[in-house]
Amino acid sequence: MLNEKMYGLGSKRSIIREIFEYCKSRAKEIGADKVFDFSIGNPSVPAPKEINEAICELVRNESAVLLHGYTSAQGDLGVRQAIANEINERFGAGVNENSIYMTCGAAASLTISLKALLNPGDECVVFAPFFTEYRVFVENAGGTLVVSEPMAKTFQIDIKDLEDKITEKTRAIIVNSPNNPSGVVYSEETIKALCSVLEKKQREYGAPIYLIADEPYRELVFDGIKVPYLMNYYDNTIVCYSYSKALSLPGERIGYIAVSPKAQDSQRVYLAVCGAGRSLGYVCAPSLFQQVIKKTIGAKVDVNIYKENRDILYGALTEYGYECVSPDGAFYLFVKALEEDAYKFFEKAKSKEILVVPCDDFGVKGYVRIAYCVDKERIVNALPAFKALYEEYATLGSNQCALKTK
Repeated sequence: MLNEKMYGLGSKRSIIREIFEYCKSRAKEIGADKVFDFSIGNPSVPAPKEINEAICELVRNESAVLLHGYTSAQGDLGVRQAIANEINERFGAGVNENSIYMTCGAAASLTISLKALLNPGDECVVFAPFFTEYRVFVENAGGTLVVSEPMAKTFQIDIKDLEDKITEKTRAIIVNSPNNPSGVVYSEETIKALCSVLEKKQREYGAPIYLIADEPYRELVFDGIKVPYLMNYYDNTIVCYSYSKALSLPGERIGYIAVSPKAQDSQRVYLAVCGAGRSLGYVCAPSLFQQVIKKTIGAKVDVNIYKENRDILYGALTEYGYECVSPDGAFYLFVKALEEDAYKFFEKAKSKEILVVPCDDFGVKGYVRIAYCVDKERIVNALPAFKALYEEYATLGSNQCALKTK
């Protein structure tokens, strides 16, 4: 007999992947330039030049064993030391090489961390809107996903709702800032209030509650916005980081887990991370790209390209009449659908070759996500279709659509 749950996951892709695959087939039919695909967070900004230079230098000068052989299960020691040093220089967090576990990107970081922390029946709280795969990751670790509803309009954390959702079974909270899909950065005020609630609940229940900081978009922020580093606000913190977005390397699958040295029994937590990585088969992250990261510590993509895309898209859509959440980071625009059913709106948009992601599976109904990590030309070329879509809804009358009041 098969594992029916795994069969279900394999036979039905996430909505994002379904749309992405549809786009590829549609592009073959009518041409890629005629399909306005905003479905997947695949960075369009080139990787920093230091990345290719480091790859070439390593391939020319280093041994095959270093580049292509096994590292320690938790990652190369020198790489982990370099990452710990950078974290300490930027945030003063006091981590060391034995706080760092190298991973195959953010998904591996999250699944390992959840496996390390959760026992069957434990609960993990996430904040809507949330990345759809959190549910898969939490349930695969034996936990139960609990959704905390956001503040209306701002999509900041609703602290009162969070407090109501925490129970004696709560073992972890996932914070994703900048947020996928909203682009919202949780303010320092919000983070302090969140941590205050967690400290209170830990004392009330006499057990640790771990804060998992999911940070693939940390470097992608605009207009001088600062992203609070959660280790500096709450002791029981684990940071899950990926270089996929910060360095435009999603296909290379490289990232890390950092366990706060101030966490309760931090070394036991770290060893549980190592054990979870072992049990999941996530040992020895890609050797070559471990070394690439070591040589390019501090390199970043040009976020001004994403900012320009954001400004063009947000400016145009709000001018047409769409209601959008103003994103401070990441590369997503969260847009209120022009009718209550986001899937029906998605289908109408698809009829104009616009591919956006309905966000019911992200925990918020009636919204869609637009990934603007694309060439500027695609955004500009898509604007007439977005305008025509709005105008088509406008002709239906206010009783049939949820248009923004001007």
